[in-house]
Order: sequence, then C-alpha cells, then structure tokens
Amino acid sequence: MKRFYWLLMSSGLLVVAPAQAQTVPAQPPAGSMAAPAPAGPWSLQAAVDYALAHNLTVKQARLSAQTADATLLQSRAAQLPSANLSGTQNWNYGTSINPLTNVFQNQTTRTNNFSAASQLTLFSGFQLRNTVKRNALDYEAALSDIEKARNDLSLNVASAYLQTVLAQELLRTNQVRANSTQLQVERTQKLLKAGAVAESNLLDIQAQFSTDQLNVITAQNQLTLTLLQLAQYMNLDEAATETLAISTPELPDPDEQSLADLNPALVFETAQTRQPEIKAADLRVQSSGRGVDLARGAYYPRLAFGASIFTGYSSLYVRPISTGDSVQIPFPVFTPDPVTGLPIATPFFALSPKQAIRGAESSTFGSQLQDNLGKSLQFSLQIPLLNGLQARTNVQRAKINQQQAEVRSEQARLVLRQTIQQSYADALAAQRQYLASRRQVESLQLAYSNAEIRFNNGLLNGTEFNIAKNNLTAAESSMIQAKYSFIFRRKVLDFYQGKPIAL
Repeated sequence: MKRFYWLLMSSGLLVVAPAQAQTVPAQPPAGSMAAPAPAGPWSLQAAVDYALAHNLTVKQARLSAQTADATLLQSRAAQLPSANLSGTQNWNYGTSINPLTNVFQNQTTRTNNFSAASQLTLFSGFQLRNTVKRNALDYEAALSDIEKARNDLSLNVASAYLQTVLAQELLRTNQVRANSTQLQVERTQKLLKAGAVAESNLLDIQAQFSTDQLNVITAQNQLTLTLLQLAQYMNLDEAATETLAISTPELPDPDEQSLADLNPALVFETAQTRQPEIKAADLRVQSSGRGVDLARGAYYPRLAFGASIFTGYSSLYVRPISTGDSVQIPFPVFTPDPVTGLPIATPFFALSPKQAIRGAESSTFGSQLQDNLGKSLQFSLQIPLLNGLQARTNVQRAKINQQQAEVRSEQARLVLRQTIQQSYADALAAQRQYLASRRQVESLQLAYSNAEIRFNNGLLNGTEFNIAKNNLTAAESSMIQAKYSFIFRRKVLDFYQGKPIAL
C-alpha cells in the first residue's frame, strides 16, 4: 500500500488532485462471523479494538502465520531419524514363487511380510539446517505481516471514523443553514405582505431554501455511506450496522504550533525501526540469503545411514527336522584268490555308516517370524556430478530472489519515507487551509450579517443575498474539511512515531 490514508471527502466540495488520489483498500465483507456488537455509541478505540478482533483480513494474516509456524515445525522435525513399520498379507493362486523359499509352487499360499526401517541423514550440504533457519525467518516475517494488517486496519477504521465525524458536522451545519433560510423565508413573506420587499426576493430565498434542503439530504447520504464503510471495516452484522452510532469527541482546532514538534526526517528514522512492513521486508532479505545457502547445498555429497529388520510367514513353509539315524548294515569282506583271482569270502564284515533321517513339520506363525528374521545396516553416499545444471540454475534463481527481496526492502523504506513526507506536507497544507478558511469565514460572516440586514430592509435583492450566503457556506465547509483533514494526517504522523491512535 503506497499510502495508509486517503483524503477525507464529503459533499463533493473537496477536490482531490490526481497525484493525491488513492485507491480505497478492499473492504472486508460484513458476514455472519462477526459477533453481536455492544449497544451504545462507539468510541474510536472501541471501534478499532472490535475491528481487530473480527476483521477477516487480520484473521487471514493470523492463519498465514500459523501455516508458516507449521512449516517451521516440519523442517525441524526433518532433522530427526525417520522410522516406519510396514506389513502385508497376500494370497497367491496358481504358480508363484514362495517369498521365503524362492521356489516355484502351484498351490494356494498365504504369506505375511513385516518390516521396520529407519534412516538418518548424516550430511546433506547443510540443507536441513538452512531450511530451518529460512523457515524461522519466514515465520517472524509472517508475524510482522499480522502487525501490518492490524496497523492498516487501525488507520482505515480511524479514517472512516473521522469521515463519519466530519459527515455529522457537515450535516449539522447544513441543517442549521436550512433552518436559518426557512426563518428567512417566513420573514420575507411577512415583508412581502407589508409591501416592504419585491416578490422576486421571496422567490430567490425560496430557491435558496430548496438548495439548502438538498444539501441536507446530500449530507445525510454521505453520513449513511461513511457509517456503512465503518461498519464494513468492523465486520458488523446487519442489525448492528443499522444501529451503528459513534460518539463525537471534542477535537481541538489546528493552530500555528500544531506541527512545530514534527520533522519528517526524524519521523522516518523512528518509523523504520518500528513499522512491521520494514521488519518483514528485512526478514525476507535474510530468508532469501538462507535460500541461496540452501540451493548451494545441492553441490555437496549426501551421506545417509539406514537400518532395517525383516521377517515373514508362509502357509506352505515347513521346517526340516531330523528324526534319527539309519541302521548299520554289515557287508561281507572279500579277498582275491591268489591263483584264480576270483573273490573269496573272508570271516570279516564291514558296517555301513549311519545317516541322519530327514523329515519336515509344519511351522507355527510365531516360530516362522522368529526363524525368518533378517537384519541389515547400510550407509549410502551420493555424489552429484552432472544433473542437467539443476543445482547451478537453482543457485542463480536463489540469488535473483535475494536481489528482489533487497529491492522490495528498499522500496518499502522508500514508500514509508514518501508517505511520511506526503503526510507532513498534507497536514501542513490542511493547517494553512484551515487558518485561511477561518479568516475567510470571519470576513464572510460579517459580510453575510450586513447583507442579511440590507435584505430584510429591502435594500438588497435575493440574488445578491444568496451569493453572500453561499460564499459563507462554502468557506465554512472548506474550514471544517481542512480541520478534519489536518487531524487525521496528524494522527498518521503520531502513529508512525509509535503513538496509539486516539482522539
């Protein structure tokens, strides 16, 4: 937002120069989320407090800060080891491989697989640490965004409140003028009957009375619009909007010493250390710097450690067992005959060796989980060599983002300085306009009093009398608007110095 305020406008009499014209910020809708408003006229502080508690823009800023906080928490948790459990149960039909025996089988099989795995990143180019630091800065910036939203809303409510006070003052002034003109009509009618004035005088004053009544209606419409705008900033419900009323404070008139204690340069030096938009911009510059370090981390190798444990169950799995030893069988021993060479039996026998007899038995679910238990440990090292220049491109983008953040920070300071300078210049111009308008009103009041006496005595026609009256009306309107314009701009300057907005 280039400026926190816009010129007070009412009755169509205050012309805004194009260079000073401001776009009114989007007004929050008044919806069902707003709580019932308290009865009685609102003070400025009560209106600001209620708006801060119920305005949807401020709520959105708070939710954005909560999102940034959750992101920060997740980045911190990313430094911890990961641990996961998994389990599956399968039914295999037809030919399949038994996952526990790696043998093809053509039977219906039920299998279970269970595993637990954990992994810890030992080194990743300091990316985890830089991510935490960057997200911490983003969270602090989001908190500053909340304060900025609150400040913007406070200034908007104060502006709408003062516009409402101004509209009330203009309505009261126009009503007084209309009542005065009505008395003038009645007096002129009596003078016309007595033959003291011409009929044209009565027609002129009646036309003036119609104009004054139109000004009263215009002022009433302006008051209705300013009350509606204030209610929308406060997010009041429909019933509270219809009954909204404000208390009218006693506001001092501008004088020659009202700006003597202000220096735009000193106000800026104070404001840039206090305003949340400056703090948020500086934090985002630091965050973008961490983004550069984070992107550079992709140049470094990555080292991770992992561990896992596995077991399983199969309905066809059988456990081999030994059921005993085989029986020893005697074999006769033969020797060759020395003459014929034929084998000749000897009295000796040889025993066959014993062999283990193998069998199988079905295995229970618990025993299989124990028998099939496997464990593993691993270190993984990844060294980046060439990845399509992704790391280099990301570093260049991060540097550009950092430069953009620095430009936005300088721009925020420039906007703040220009806003303060413009506020001071506008306040000084409003003060001068008020003082000049007050002198003009004093002079025109005397001229109007003299014209009224002459008109009542038939020495002045209605046209000239109406000119004197309208000149006084325009001067009074200009003086009132200059007064409230000065008050608001002075409050803006006080706000930048850390003073609360109060009337």
